[in-house]
Amino acid sequence: MNSILWRIRGIGKKECRVCGKKSVLISEIIGVCVNCLRSRPEEALPIAMMGHEKSRRKFKLPVNPPRGGEVSCNLCANRCSLSENELSFCGLVSLDSGNLVRIAGTKNIAVGSWYYDPLPTNCVAGWFCPGSTGIGYPKFSVSKRGAERGYYNLAVFYGACNLDCLFCQNWQWREYVRRLSPVISAEELFSKVNESVTCICFFGGDPTPQILHALEVCKLALEYIEDTGRILRICWETNGLVNPELLKRMGEYSLRTGGIVKFDIKAWTPSVYKALTGVDPKWLFDNVKLVVEMGQEREEIPLFTASTLLVPGYVDEYEVRMIARFLAELDQNIPYSLLAFHPDYLMNDLPPTSRDHAMKSLRAAKEEGLKKVNIGNIWLLGDYY
Repeated sequence: MNSILWRIRGIGKKECRVCGKKSVLISEIIGVCVNCLRSRPEEALPIAMMGHEKSRRKFKLPVNPPRGGEVSCNLCANRCSLSENELSFCGLVSLDSGNLVRIAGTKNIAVGSWYYDPLPTNCVAGWFCPGSTGIGYPKFSVSKRGAERGYYNLAVFYGACNLDCLFCQNWQWREYVRRLSPVISAEELFSKVNESVTCICFFGGDPTPQILHALEVCKLALEYIEDTGRILRICWETNGLVNPELLKRMGEYSLRTGGIVKFDIKAWTPSVYKALTGVDPKWLFDNVKLVVEMGQEREEIPLFTASTLLVPGYVDEYEVRMIARFLAELDQNIPYSLLAFHPDYLMNDLPPTSRDHAMKSLRAAKEEGLKKVNIGNIWLLGDYY
């Protein structure tokens, strides 16, 4: 859909239920503007959370991370505290006779699917990774220069998530977790690795709810590398809310294999983050620091990279500027991708990201000191607002 078609469609302005402002950049499901989320969160956030209730109940998932139960799950920052027969926020953990039961996401079984993605891919890290550029040759890339053409990424789509993004562009994970299907064992998933596969990328949904399964696949991958001497990079696309001890293991596998850990940082302001995702950004920025520090062991290929989806009306120049400021204080060479948004899931009443929005965000990130900033999905940009 181009900008002319968007304007012809005449998507109506929605009204902020706190301040009364009307704008095409207010989503009906959120119900409030970003200014009220930042300046009047005690009024605005409860309204936005009503959208998550609609989202969660549609797929029979808990509206909020359970609290006050007998036993806690510690895989992620939500730390669901479960009572008997209660379901975790991700939908994959319950309590039975006082014991945590992982319905999926164990070493043996996960809800998810996979496919071969030809290199170079539209990966967030594609603008600097070994598979697309040849960086790290010959230790981490089979290509002396340029992309590893003729080779593949084993893309692993995990069907669960510990967030509830109302703009989710891979929202189908909710169907996976509702059906608890398809399922695959770690051994079966790793059997898809062949001589043409040079990287594995875990994404979703998010790997976090099923991280024990992913780490078992990583263990098999490392054994394969040691036995064959072949290149097989381990990469992650995650929201960054995983338990720090597990994150260290994720980072170690990526460090050893030439892979990359990508965090999708949804927003800077806590109330904006929660309005968009349904949960608080606990552990997120501490986890960023952890991976950045781990990356100091490998200078030739960045271990950590971040991305932010430029959600019109909500993830604006200010949110990007503050994220970039935080990243630049850690390391000015952290690669940072600003991703163009297209309308999806329950926020499909917003326009795609405008070119002006993207350019201002790019400028803000660079002004804060970041030296490596990229705009992803640039073909989606237009004169929308």
